[in-house]
Amino acid sequence: MDLKLASGRPAEFECDALVLIETEGGRRAELSAAFGDLYESGEISGKTLEFTLLYVSGGFAARRVLVAGAGKAEKIDPAGIQKIFGAAVRHLKDKGVKSVGIVLDGAASGPAFVEAAARGILAGPWEPDALKTPKPGAKAIGSATIVVEQITDELQAAFEKGRVIGEAVNLTRDIAVEPPNTLTPLAMAERARAVAEAEGLSFEVLDRDRMAQLGMGALLGVAQGSLQPPVMIVMKYTPAGGGTSSDHLGLIGKAVTFDTGGISIKPSDGMEKMKYDMCGGAAVIGAMQAIARLKPSVAVTGVIPSVENMPGANAQRPSDIVKSYAGKTIEVLNTDAEGRLILVDAIEYAKRDLGCTHLVNAATLTGAIVVALGFISSGVFTNNDEFLARFMEASKAATEKMWHMPLDDDYSEQLKCVYADIQNISGGRWGGACTAAAFLKEFVGDTPWVHIDCAGTAWIDDAKPHLAKGPVGIPLATFVNLALNWK
Repeated sequence: MDLKLASGRPAEFECDALVLIETEGGRRAELSAAFGDLYESGEISGKTLEFTLLYVSGGFAARRVLVAGAGKAEKIDPAGIQKIFGAAVRHLKDKGVKSVGIVLDGAASGPAFVEAAARGILAGPWEPDALKTPKPGAKAIGSATIVVEQITDELQAAFEKGRVIGEAVNLTRDIAVEPPNTLTPLAMAERARAVAEAEGLSFEVLDRDRMAQLGMGALLGVAQGSLQPPVMIVMKYTPAGGGTSSDHLGLIGKAVTFDTGGISIKPSDGMEKMKYDMCGGAAVIGAMQAIARLKPSVAVTGVIPSVENMPGANAQRPSDIVKSYAGKTIEVLNTDAEGRLILVDAIEYAKRDLGCTHLVNAATLTGAIVVALGFISSGVFTNNDEFLARFMEASKAATEKMWHMPLDDDYSEQLKCVYADIQNISGGRWGGACTAAAFLKEFVGDTPWVHIDCAGTAWIDDAKPHLAKGPVGIPLATFVNLALNWK
């Protein structure tokens, strides 16, 4: 979709459909005279995500007007605007609409709203159907324009940021929805390579032999049951002139392209969803594209450890002991706790070899976080409250919901082991998201670090009014905001 920003009077904007927001109890002056009866009957009520499509014969250059309910005026915020306009374009896309005008006015006209609108408009029409045979005469919206009263430098910058993030989110979703027979670890490396080459990023892939030379036994142990070779993908953005900070932000994304659980095999019911276990890595690839285009003043490196976890003849066994790149030995009590194993080797590589001074990792790591937080918020763990505060500020601006979870030393106590330095799961079933984070923490050391467990938020099983079923792109926007706001 071609997305633009324009200024002018909404009534004079020519398009197939013009989208106007209406609040509860409100009555837009330009609609009141011709459609007062619809207000009186309650057909136009302004309730959140209520849509009324009007065929207009005069007063508008547009052929149709879609009235989009925004709820109570005092509760309008960027997150709501993102959903409203995402839902609006989804509502219109099957109605033969080729061009859409999106009007931002009144309380919803500032930079944050323009950014949110751009993201919502781009995310809304996306579908997970790239491999379906196209239907003859399939309909699609070709262009959308955000219409504001006057374009300022601030609004233009917000629009560009929203557009870049929206495009990156859709790239992330395109990667994440691929089936595991085509999106192998090597194929994921090629997706990352294409982005790096297009955006001028430094790029490197560590293959199995190189990781074996380095001693990445934790990652290689997970991969040994699969015929698909593992990779460690590295994408680096360097700001012009070295930037304004000596810090180096590392973004690490878990990328298990398919997770059977290995020898500790998962139940067959729902296993098909486990292609989503690389959503953290896909979000890092998308974030690096956005970062390359938006050019923050801090160096950012994306590290994506990618494997397939299979129960092959050479698969890792419960009770195997592996040696991590950090030198610590790990007893593998459950081969389905594999994400933390590949992450610790990536964390050590980011610290020791790449020189990252601050780390954020994203992973669809535990079902336990879904038990704790459901499908609404991602769980966030940290070893540094100051860094956490910066991260949470970035996530709030990104409209991605995060919740700070505990990481007391008591959780680490549950990982003590008789036969190795540490075991990869705790002895009990409770607090699994916290003990998984505690495992990672043992390898982070003093480096400021945030861990995002997005197992419940990276994918939606049912379509929403503003989003298709499938990958969501979380936490890409938070990654980008964190880099852009670096101080």
